[in-house]
Amino acid sequence: MKTFTSDLSKQDFPLSERVSAQTIRHSVLELIQKDHPQFTHESCLALSELNQYRERALTDYLSREMGELTDLEKMVMRSVTKNSTLTDKLDGTDDQTFTFGQRVADKVAAFGGSWTFIISFGVFLFIWITLNVYWLANKGFDPYPFILLNLILSCIAAMQAPVIMMSQNRQEEKDRDRARKDYMINLKSELEIRTLHEKIDHFIMHQQQELLEIQKVQIEMMNEILQQIGQQGAKDL
Repeated sequence: MKTFTSDLSKQDFPLSERVSAQTIRHSVLELIQKDHPQFTHESCLALSELNQYRERALTDYLSREMGELTDLEKMVMRSVTKNSTLTDKLDGTDDQTFTFGQRVADKVAAFGGSWTFIISFGVFLFIWITLNVYWLANKGFDPYPFILLNLILSCIAAMQAPVIMMSQNRQEEKDRDRARKDYMINLKSELEIRTLHEKIDHFIMHQQQELLEIQKVQIEMMNEILQQIGQQGAKDL
């Protein structure tokens, strides 16, 4: 396997990890030259070494903008420096096993907030009232004002309300988790766009320097041609 020697650490790395200093963004290159003043545009380093300085550059930028970094921001930063995707890591957090109580709470909340529950419970109330008032002539087991029915309704409400609140609290946790994921994705997009702008600026500056070098060579060639023409003209005279 072919290797090269890094000008940064003087260690050997695979040739496939070689990165030229001319392709490094200006902000990252400044950090490298701050620690290693001998590192010039003609030097090279390994990709693993470059990722360390990329992470430092992003850390400095986020620290200036937001202060102390959170665990979410550190995860985004590592994803940017390693050029890895973030969605696969976020999707994996949804795979959680629900307890029996959580499943019951979800089913109760889903059924209690549906038209099926409203219609069926309305039919139950209608049958209860009709049975006691008309069929049993208001002398049955629950005559008007339906004290037993009120007790049953109070018990159902007392049991149903906390179960629905449990489901709503867990739904709020899902919403907060979804908001954290959206924040991480948006933050990574912002960092990627900023990095892309720096790469474009670096590419334009590098291209302009190459054009200037080409123009210098062309001017030198034209001067040589003019000198040759002048010398040839002097000979002819």
